[in-house]
Amino acid sequence: MNILFINSARTWGGTEKWVFMAAHALAAEHSTFLVYRRNIVGDRFSVPKFQLPCLSHLDLYTIMQVIRIIRKHHIDVLIPTKRKDYLVAGIASKLCGITNILRLGIDRPPSDFWFHRLMYDTLVNGIIVNAQKTRESLLRVPWLKADTIRVIYNGIDTEAIDRQFPSGLPCKPEGFTVCSMGILTRRKGFDFLIRGFARFIELSDARDAQLVIIGSGPEQSSLRTLANELGIGSLLRFTGFLDNPLPELARGHLFAMVSKNEGIANALLEGMYLGNAPISTRAGGAGEVIIHNSNGYLLDYGDIEALSAALLSLYQSPELRNTFARQARKRIIEQFSMERMKNEIAGFCQETLQLIHAGPVRNCCGNRQ
Repeated sequence: MNILFINSARTWGGTEKWVFMAAHALAAEHSTFLVYRRNIVGDRFSVPKFQLPCLSHLDLYTIMQVIRIIRKHHIDVLIPTKRKDYLVAGIASKLCGITNILRLGIDRPPSDFWFHRLMYDTLVNGIIVNAQKTRESLLRVPWLKADTIRVIYNGIDTEAIDRQFPSGLPCKPEGFTVCSMGILTRRKGFDFLIRGFARFIELSDARDAQLVIIGSGPEQSSLRTLANELGIGSLLRFTGFLDNPLPELARGHLFAMVSKNEGIANALLEGMYLGNAPISTRAGGAGEVIIHNSNGYLLDYGDIEALSAALLSLYQSPELRNTFARQARKRIIEQFSMERMKNEIAGFCQETLQLIHAGPVRNCCGNRQ
């Protein structure tokens, strides 16, 4: 198959990392391509790629250029990954008679607005989501079809991670480090994390605790102000955006993912693989990777007392913390492999092609399917 990913992001985040991993994993057996908007995304990819403006849902220039790429490279499947890309891919796929499978990385079902029906149904042959909970949310939309929505859990490249630590994961440093990672926006809940951490410090008077937030974004200044107001400014460190956050994650004792809304975050999976005991809100599919009281803690967004109690429990019991960390890493190895993700994406693409064409026919671009 020839597969074209479309990602119009302006910054690097979890969706962009998923595209990178999926495109390069599939490239071992298929021809994969990328349409991108900003160099911060495109420069990381080694697959054939094309930079386009991707200015809007109906950017006619971008649509025409995508059609040109489809025809020149005999594309079989489009996989758009940002909401702005869905309509571009839908129109181009219909005009070229090929398959369009959008990827939705967050639990955010469409409304009944006709524009959403067009993007998520009329112009779509399949939808990839990364959590069963996201699929269930979509199925509450009456006009979406169950057989078009496939749960494919994110895979992480454990072999690539292991190459960065040839002697095994480093020993955790002294103290108690809580890590979190993501773009600094309100949806990610970093203000909630800071409030919960401040309450934990109040309860424990921990002198060896620190909070490390990896990432950049528009909320950094207000988050710093909040931490100072709560008296924990000296205990909070912002790393900014890191090209390679893995060494920082490997030094953590806990990884906290406290978003208002998610699918299953790559950052959470990486934090768990790197030996962090996880704490997460019940956003998206967190409950599909964290088993409460077995390999981590789950809590409700905004419950500061529950968050501070979870931090206190793991601070006071290194043995429990280490047990959670071991079980969390085991869960990632068993359920979130790159090989499994690659095979399931390819399989869904093949199934969708067969359903559409019901046999080996040629599309308008001349490629046999």
